[in-house]
Formats: sequence, C-alpha cells, structure tokens
Amino acid sequence: MSTIKVRSKNAHEAPASDPVNSELDRTDRALLKLLQRDASLSNVALAEKVHLSPPACLRRVERLRQAGYIQRTVALLNPQALGAGMVVLIGVVLDRSTPESFEAFEKAAAKISGCMECHVVTGEFDYFLLVRTRNSETFNQLHAEQLLYLPGVRQIRSFMGLKQVLSTTQLPLS
Repeated sequence: MSTIKVRSKNAHEAPASDPVNSELDRTDRALLKLLQRDASLSNVALAEKVHLSPPACLRRVERLRQAGYIQRTVALLNPQALGAGMVVLIGVVLDRSTPESFEAFEKAAAKISGCMECHVVTGEFDYFLLVRTRNSETFNQLHAEQLLYLPGVRQIRSFMGLKQVLSTTQLPLS
C-alpha cells in the first residue's frame, strides 16, 4: 500500500507541485475519480469498485482528505430548479492597482448576491466574477443595488450566458 506524504498543515491548501504523478497511485486516482462523480457512494460500494476491503478504502479516503486532495464533500444543486438559471460573467477593471484596492474589492465581491466565483485575471480586466441569478430583470436589480457600489471599480462589463455548453466539477486525473 502506498503512503501519501502530507505536505500542508492546512487541509484546504493545494498539495505541493505535481502531486498527482509523484504521490498518488492508481487506486488513489480511481478513488478520487469515483468520488468526483458521486460522493454519496457508500464506503462499501467505493471499496468494491476499487477492489479494496472497506477498512482499507476508508483509511485511503481519510488520508486523501488529510493530505488536502479532498477539500470537502458537497451536493451539487440544480440552478434552474432553484431560480438561479441565468449565469453572468462580469469583467471588472479597478481604478488603481494597490493592495488596499484589491483587498477592498475582494471583501465586497464575496458579499455579492449569487456570486459563485471571483478570479484575479491577467489582461484587460482585473477580475472576473461568475454570478447566478434568476433572469435579466433580477440581474438588473443586482447591478443597480450591488455592482454599482463595489469599491474602487472603474469599469464593469457583463456577459450573459445564452446556453451552457459544459459545466463540470471533475478535475482531470491521469
């Protein structure tokens, strides 16, 4: 049985560089692939699929958690069924590039209703936000009540999604 080196004291930090090739064996990768597809699999079912005993499977999954490969287990909800079917990508340009302006913007962005992701990016924009809302009317309300008041913003450009072509939470594992 292979061992996984724990390099991070914080379970939410990413493991060290190129961990997939250097520290994960075939069984570890199989476990991660299966759990990405369906984290509700029982330990017994998971163990059967990777040809391990249930106790050995449980130990491996726990090691993967402790090493930071598994951050958390969640339920993926249906956005349309919950009234959040419209996705809007928002490009943001700040009026200045200082640590204080980035910090203020990031704190405010974390409080935007329906904001699912916020990324610092290179190029024309400083940030991209992914926001989910019910429809264009609710997005207009969000724009008027929250987006216009974000600190340090020089420009906001919104891109409404017309059709979802691909959406996945599964990371590629070789």
